[in-house]
Amino acid sequence: MKHAAVFVCLVSLLLCPSLRAQSAPALGQSVLGQTMVVIPFENNSPTPGLEWLGESFPETFHAQLNSPVLYVASRDERLRACDRQGIPAGVHPSRAALYRLAEQMDVDYAVLGSYKYDGQRLTATAQLLDMRAEKLLPAVSESAPLADLGSLQSALAWDLLRQIRSDFSTPKQTYVASVAPIRLDALENYIRGMLATRAETKVQHYREATRLNPDYAQAWLELGKTYYAQRAYEPAIAALSQIQQSSSIPISGAVTSGAVMSGAVVREANFYLGLAAYAHGDFAKSESAFAFVAARLPLAEVYNNLGVVAARRGQKKAAEYFERAIQNDPSDADYHFNLGVTLTLAGDRAAAARELRAALDHRPNDAEARMMLDSQMPPAGTGAIVPSSAVSKAAFERIKTNYEEDAFRQLTTQMQGWVEQQFARSDPRAHARFHVERGKELLAHGFTAEAEAEFRHAAAIDPSSTAPFTALAEDFDARGDTREARAQAEAALRIRESTEAYLILARLDLRENRMEAAAQSINRVLQLEPGNPAAQDLKRTLTAKLAEKAQPLSKP
Repeated sequence: MKHAAVFVCLVSLLLCPSLRAQSAPALGQSVLGQTMVVIPFENNSPTPGLEWLGESFPETFHAQLNSPVLYVASRDERLRACDRQGIPAGVHPSRAALYRLAEQMDVDYAVLGSYKYDGQRLTATAQLLDMRAEKLLPAVSESAPLADLGSLQSALAWDLLRQIRSDFSTPKQTYVASVAPIRLDALENYIRGMLATRAETKVQHYREATRLNPDYAQAWLELGKTYYAQRAYEPAIAALSQIQQSSSIPISGAVTSGAVMSGAVVREANFYLGLAAYAHGDFAKSESAFAFVAARLPLAEVYNNLGVVAARRGQKKAAEYFERAIQNDPSDADYHFNLGVTLTLAGDRAAAARELRAALDHRPNDAEARMMLDSQMPPAGTGAIVPSSAVSKAAFERIKTNYEEDAFRQLTTQMQGWVEQQFARSDPRAHARFHVERGKELLAHGFTAEAEAEFRHAAAIDPSSTAPFTALAEDFDARGDTREARAQAEAALRIRESTEAYLILARLDLRENRMEAAAQSINRVLQLEPGNPAAQDLKRTLTAKLAEKAQPLSKP
């Protein structure tokens, strides 16, 4: 389930008692999480054409249950494990085979299930296999019209979450109502696209899914990735650009699994947007997309790709990015090679030779690295040194096309100390942003105490950031603690002016009928950001309230 670099970090962690004993700072102590794999549900329905529903349950549960306290394995991870077990794709394995699969994946829980449609209602049953206790938990079941598949799956997800987390306090009705279901026909096209083996068929289904539901971020992502795999870079850029960088994880008073999913989708979309733009020659767009991801996750492949793009743009910071990639994953030969190329072009042959030797240590048969190393040190007595310009024509920095957020998130779920180690070398702003977004994900899943700890930890990491305080303000507002919400928003404004903080105060003042104070906050937002849509909406609400207040009493 983990790629080699992350596995190396994991082994190092387990072998080092002092590091293993390390915990996150007390202010932001994070919850150690659990892991789960969801098996496609078995079709017990006599109705033809519903086989796609089986794969829709793992996809929906991955979207709704995957959180900082519960890591849900992706479909790709499950398929790789099935392949290792010799389980053919599309075949529903026996209970014994499923147990061996979950055991090999080393998960805490496996979800088994089935569904049946009688022509009017769909009934789905799920059961948790507790791998640590080696027992099946009681089955849970939900029933609804087929058109309400989304609500049925949300209800079933809540049932499973309650079995895993008995302290989960979000009411079932609130959980289900807060999840915006995907149109049934759009979901069907998305799943059929995912199951298709031909790229043309995938494109057809993903395009139809986005036509039926233009806000279907996951479908846009898969469409863009499919185009990129076909080297159709312009349509890939167009599809991936539909997923805006501004689509971050919002805070609300209830669970919003679609929002939780969007954070991961936005990051992955920007990674592939960076790849597609790079291949298309738009280095500025590529750099912007990779930088967006790097500011949120310390992934070695993202730092590497930023270095590659910076090198193409002639920027000196390319070496710094490659060094960061090496710090995160010193075992990757390509990172050492890329730094060797950059140092060669900068004229630092001794350092370049050191990096190229390191690349060859990890990949001895790398002919290109061997050629470059030989160019640094010509045969004795010849005095012939290959010019840097000649080397630059012969060698190019290597881009990484693997995106390993799943592996990173799995470790962040289980090992907070390792995460803090990874972020220790990064920008405090990126470190704090990670904990803010992690807190938002926790809050979106109903884990308010854990979310508050993440926000306060972020504030301690980067005291100059207003984001932790505005997140806390939103959190307290959602919980009905308006006094504390106001205090946190005002704390953000003491650091610097923030449109988010002013918007929070404006909403609070409107609810408390403090019209003048609300108007001042709204006007300040519009001065800082004239086109802010939230401020425009609040201004219309304020105008309506003032007009209503000015209306004379009607005569009897």
